[in-house]
Amino acid sequence: MTANRLRIALAQIMAGADIDALVGRAAGEGADVIVFPEMFSNGYAGFDPADPAARAAWVAAAEPLDDAFVGRFRDAARRHGIAVVATLLERAAPKPFNAALLIDAAGDIVLHQRKRHICFFGPPEEACAAGERSAVARLRTAAGEVAIGLMICMDREYPDVAADLVQQGAEVVLIPNSCPLHDDPDIGDVRLCGLRAMAFETVMAMAVANYPAPKDDGHSAIVDPLGRIVAMGDAAPGLVFGDIDLAALRRLQESEWFRRAPMPADR
Repeated sequence: MTANRLRIALAQIMAGADIDALVGRAAGEGADVIVFPEMFSNGYAGFDPADPAARAAWVAAAEPLDDAFVGRFRDAARRHGIAVVATLLERAAPKPFNAALLIDAAGDIVLHQRKRHICFFGPPEEACAAGERSAVARLRTAAGEVAIGLMICMDREYPDVAADLVQQGAEVVLIPNSCPLHDDPDIGDVRLCGLRAMAFETVMAMAVANYPAPKDDGHSAIVDPLGRIVAMGDAAPGLVFGDIDLAALRRLQESEWFRRAPMPADR
């Protein structure tokens, strides 16, 4: 990718797809990072909450971080020289976590994020524990180092997560997702509107990778720090590509510093 531009690929793909082929295709298109949808290890599959055996089986299928599932993402990142955001139901006791991993182009895990605002009101996340913190990683890319944060799906609807990332200097936020973004029968495209508003309010670029129809409704999107849509998919499976102008983002963060600074004590 050209200097000062971060190219992001969003894998709007169902679980079970060929991870190495997708990462290779993204790298071939010049992407610096590819983001997979939420809980890709099981396709954000649910279970019957009235069936204890079904719940137990779902929990038992959680993946450890040092096993083959995560290893496939790490191998693909290393082989193709591209960063990857891998997602999984992470094995843990007493409950698993809905997790995302930022893996750099050397295949190393540089950021481990657990979903903080889980959908505790129904399956499957009623069986999960909530994460407690957010962090930012300095990711080395062809465009130089970029300060990357992660949110997972409903995390983008709560200001505390965004505030934590702002305070830690995040420039770009990558968001694995699984829910209707554009064509929700009750609220339409309000989630995309919220994404755009949050990007503007925090002066961060944001990119959300969603499952295609019929599971969700696709419309994976990349938004710049002014809340403008840089790229958006339709409902069909595929890769969505978009570029973030890092020089422009950093100029904007400098000039719009008041959006990212604490309120003065005398106000």
